[in-house]
Amino acid sequence: MIQPQDCFYITTTLPYVNSDPHIGFALEIIQADAIARYQRLQGKTVIFNTGTDEHGLKIYRKAQELGQDPKAYCDEYAAKFDALKVAINLSYTHFIRTTDSHHIAAAQEFWRRCMAKGDIVKKNYKIKYCVGCELEKTESDLVEGKCPVHPSLEMESIDEENYFFKFSNYQHALLELYDSRPDFVLPSHRLTEVKRFTEGGLEDFSISRLKSKMPWGVPVPDDEAHVMYVWFDALVNYISTLGWPEGGDFEMYWPGVQIAGKDNLRQQSNMWQGMLMSAGLPPSKQILIHGFITSEGQKMSKSVGNVVDPFEVAREYGVDPLRFYLLREIPTTEDGDFNRERFRIVYDSDLANNLGNLVSRVLTMTEKYCEGKVPEVVQLNYGDTHLDLKGAWNGFHNGLNLLNFKISLELIWDALN
Repeated sequence: MIQPQDCFYITTTLPYVNSDPHIGFALEIIQADAIARYQRLQGKTVIFNTGTDEHGLKIYRKAQELGQDPKAYCDEYAAKFDALKVAINLSYTHFIRTTDSHHIAAAQEFWRRCMAKGDIVKKNYKIKYCVGCELEKTESDLVEGKCPVHPSLEMESIDEENYFFKFSNYQHALLELYDSRPDFVLPSHRLTEVKRFTEGGLEDFSISRLKSKMPWGVPVPDDEAHVMYVWFDALVNYISTLGWPEGGDFEMYWPGVQIAGKDNLRQQSNMWQGMLMSAGLPPSKQILIHGFITSEGQKMSKSVGNVVDPFEVAREYGVDPLRFYLLREIPTTEDGDFNRERFRIVYDSDLANNLGNLVSRVLTMTEKYCEGKVPEVVQLNYGDTHLDLKGAWNGFHNGLNLLNFKISLELIWDALN
């Protein structure tokens, strides 16, 4: 019988279904896939979760703009994200949509538990809101009155009565979590960043919207006038996909590892952890924060025409070269650049020449000296070679255990060179 120590759970964030999959999400899901495959090689039984985030004002307006029913619009884009599984050779086991009935039921039960704890209250509020981020923005968040992530969008004002999550109740508990687990967020400077944010004081945040203004969301239990704020419902996917609250795989696999972009740092390592504490559930196991990808040194933009399509790159160069480039050339936890000229250089030098020539030589020698058959495994005498193969092998494992793909691959290619 499988025991919890034999289980491993990893999840990406859920991308919004308001645009086609891009290279930034491909980076995140390929990183998660590499970890999932490595854990399977270590003998673990792995659940690897991804999916699509399908509620909120941004989705509702986009569907209206196209004259579509919101669910039909979401169906179309969810299929595009699910197509990544074959297109870039992913091994995920779960694909959850926040419009799935079991997720909606789980989000409502999560709400009830936070309400029973006394952490959900109703009050009036007025804020500035970025529809692109689906987040409240303070003056300190803005640059010349605009959201720095979505500078082309006008900030909107919301003035209404909503439900709030009493986030301020969890400042001390969150700081204790960060202090007791120095590797809770990787890299370490991201943990420092979220600690400083928490030390500055936590403000309660809105977790509902008036249904009369924004009907596309999970219904709030016992209040037909409100739907859940998209972030509150979407974060619950990490446990609803495991069958919570009905049991399922939750007890065996939670807590798990989460991978997210740096723009998601607070939501994943701060908001979500406070919500879990309120619901009486264990915090996440670990959170890996990756950076952004630019295209030819510039921020990707549809108007500029430099958005990198992972489907297109995989068709042109092959799946493994794309995966290799993203894991080797993009720093695991920092910003990186997708440069087609650099991609071709890496393809030719590292894959075609170094790895390709090695495979060719091994096959030739196997045919010449072993009658074309793979020989019996023999004990390698590391003293027989000037290469530090054992050091490279140990370093490779250490790098992956630290969730650093770039270092692990560099050690392997140093040995090949």
